[in-house]
Amino acid sequence: MKIVLMGNPNVGKSALFSRLTGIQVICSNYPGTTVSYCSGKMIYGGFQVEVVDVPGTYSLGSKGKVERIAAEMMHEGGVVVNVVDATNLERNLFLTLQIMESGKPIIVALNMWDDTKHRGVEINVKKLEEALGVPVVPTVAVTGEGVKELVDRLPEARRGHLKRKTERERWIEIGEIVDKCQKLVPRQHTLLEKLEDASISPVTGLPLAAIILLLTFMLVVDAGNFIITHILDPFFYGIYGPFVRGVVESIAPSGLVHDLLLGTTHDFISSLGVLTTGVYVEFDMVLPFVVLFYLALGFLEDVGYLPRLATLMDTLMHRLGLHGSAIVPTILGLGCNVPGMLSTRIMDSRKQRFIAATLLAICVPCAAKNAVIVGLLMRYGVQYVLIVYAALAILYVALGLILNRIVPGEVPEILLEVPPYRVPDLRMLLKKIWFRVRYFLTDATPYVLLGVLAVNLMHVFGIIRAVEGALGPLFSALFGLPSEAVAALVVGFLRKDVAVGMLAPLGLSPMQLTVACTILATYFPCVATYTMLLRELGLKDALKATGIMILAAILVGVLMHALLL
Repeated sequence: MKIVLMGNPNVGKSALFSRLTGIQVICSNYPGTTVSYCSGKMIYGGFQVEVVDVPGTYSLGSKGKVERIAAEMMHEGGVVVNVVDATNLERNLFLTLQIMESGKPIIVALNMWDDTKHRGVEINVKKLEEALGVPVVPTVAVTGEGVKELVDRLPEARRGHLKRKTERERWIEIGEIVDKCQKLVPRQHTLLEKLEDASISPVTGLPLAAIILLLTFMLVVDAGNFIITHILDPFFYGIYGPFVRGVVESIAPSGLVHDLLLGTTHDFISSLGVLTTGVYVEFDMVLPFVVLFYLALGFLEDVGYLPRLATLMDTLMHRLGLHGSAIVPTILGLGCNVPGMLSTRIMDSRKQRFIAATLLAICVPCAAKNAVIVGLLMRYGVQYVLIVYAALAILYVALGLILNRIVPGEVPEILLEVPPYRVPDLRMLLKKIWFRVRYFLTDATPYVLLGVLAVNLMHVFGIIRAVEGALGPLFSALFGLPSEAVAALVVGFLRKDVAVGMLAPLGLSPMQLTVACTILATYFPCVATYTMLLRELGLKDALKATGIMILAAILVGVLMHALLL
């Protein structure tokens, strides 16, 4: 038995999928495409059955790739669980009727049932069942309400009518069903609903977005610095450092192994030892900010703010060759560029995916990189941090405007469902944060340790000195930085946060450090992100994006040198 979950975007389908399958899921691309879906296992009737989360779609037509794939996946499955937004019954029933016309066994999950009473929507579930001729179960996926009844009633799933209808006939039938089963009760807007309206209107929404993002940034930075200063630094310098040095020095008091594992100094940043710098950068300088960022992102996502931000940013994003949904890869990229790069698949055209991926690789520093940039520059004053991010924001807009003009292709309009504000479910929020942090750790840690080891080996064998000698004079002339900073560029491809951290012991002035951080942020993403870039864009487009990265980094460095130094 195979169960497929189908529904419009943002109807709670993924939350229901998580309720049914738990945490052991597999996400992959549909064969021959870049459209992703997830599948998991559920114990049903003593047997293990497959549950598939089909990409959200408004219809089963042939106009778009997602619609065609959704139709194909529906026919490959057994029982269809049609997830319907109970607060938008009329719009959602169009897909329901199309599924029924296919002849597949179907059961309707009338989701977001808790929101109907807040919005003055009264639905007679029994009459809706009679009108559709298939089972209908009210559910609240985020809390689990009604999910057990939905599973218990799976054997009642019935085939819908096989008569094909025209689009006009479907809308007429939908109108008759809604008139029979639904009643709207006049009511006053609540304070939360007024806030929903304010956050999506440009006049009030843009200032509100600026305030929310600023407060989020301040929370992440201040809380992260507090954790590092009062918890992690005392642990590393008081407990971990003496312990690991004692263990290594008892085995290798000196020599190559000692220097590779511990470095040549007792400072955690400048030593470049695998067990000192490698562990310290990942778990002290970076991890607190990553966890806090994903906490803030998950909260804004579950509250329902991110779709509003996407709608609000749609006009600006269109000028850059994108649409409002591109804000999602951008925000994800601030956590880690790898999932940000993967999420560019939500863009509808090849042009949009190329622009979104290129801008992400050049202008959106990940949480690890942000953590080190803030940690290095904040000690000199917040103005230096603001210069870096102002330069990246200006570059994002300018480069987007240019790419929109020179890259051929279409920019389709946004089709995005905006859910109501709701109180996040703490358990689901913590589960989501754990998934993301675990993915970050398993992806980032090997590259950090290998990056530190590679730099140490290059120091030992004189490779860094040779590169500094060859490129140092040019580097100094173009960017006003010492030749020693060349080493950071070499490491940047392996791991950006390690590379930025390597600037700390060079004794740079605050302005030099600002220029160097900006260049490192724009020049080449880390190897993990670049691998994703190759996979998402293909070799030809990835090489084009690479050329743009190098040119942008040089131009930004030269301009900042001229203006600041």
